[in-house]
Amino acid sequence: SDFTELKKVTISISGKPFEHLLYHYRLAYSGWEYVEVIQGGESFIGLSQGLQNALNACGGVPKLHRTDSLSAAYRNKAGKRNKPLTQFYNELCDHYQMRPTRNNTGIAHENGSIESPHGHFKRRLTQALYLRGNFDFESVNAYQAFIEQVVGGLNTRNTQKFDEEKTHLQPLPKYRFADYEELTVRVSSHSSIQVRSILYSVPSRLIGQQVNIHLYHDRLVGYLGKLQVFQLDRVRAPKGSKKGRARCINYRHIIEGLRRKPRAFLYCTWQRDILPNDQWRDLWQKLGERFEPDSAAKLMVEALYIAATQDKEAAVETYVLN
Repeated sequence: SDFTELKKVTISISGKPFEHLLYHYRLAYSGWEYVEVIQGGESFIGLSQGLQNALNACGGVPKLHRTDSLSAAYRNKAGKRNKPLTQFYNELCDHYQMRPTRNNTGIAHENGSIESPHGHFKRRLTQALYLRGNFDFESVNAYQAFIEQVVGGLNTRNTQKFDEEKTHLQPLPKYRFADYEELTVRVSSHSSIQVRSILYSVPSRLIGQQVNIHLYHDRLVGYLGKLQVFQLDRVRAPKGSKKGRARCINYRHIIEGLRRKPRAFLYCTWQRDILPNDQWRDLWQKLGERFEPDSAAKLMVEALYIAATQDKEAAVETYVLN
């Protein structure tokens, strides 16, 4: 298995360019393949999730797993997982009773069972995208589903050899190996946490609490003790941003506090992030033109409160505009 990049087309999610890699797994005898979208570059987390999902998809475990040197993943040592990456990788392979092997750095042909099929798969995917008519998807899940259709078409040609190969695969273990990092953070008085230089809002009931974070390549899952208390999409700072910082603010997390002090909305440095989309930002501008600042802030906060508590974001926006 290996990571690869789709270079000839630009995939977008809801109109925004989507930076990602593809994790590509292939059984050497039958040519059966599995491909998964991985966000955030090469990492042990991405490898662990992609590999385990591939093993589950094919229904068994080979006795040997061949990769490149995983050099990009050696940097992924933060959090409680502070052992050398090679130890985590070896533990992952031990869990599945696979023998890990690597080709020498820079000698791609030593992993030829996957390097050449990279190009073949990506050509098929690109052709399918052109036939589709556009490269934009409504969600990452929709993009993954499209990839699975392309991979499924390739795998149907290898059904007989795959059936033969499955008889030589080892059974899957009862449990998965961890495919996340563990972090511990405290929720600030602003109902926020900071993870990898990204500020996230979380439910206000957690203010002051220490929460455990399972950090995946595409999401954060927060726990209070053993109870899951939130799940957030993982955000990465745009290239070129100052110190790699960014914010992910959900108005539903902080609206209770704002409703008690609506004037705080006027001076909040998160003001643009609090508003759900460009339509709400236009609405705020129009309210500012029609009302005094305090009245405009109170109207906006109340509209957000109703949108949050009634789950009627679009309806409230339309009502206020009219």
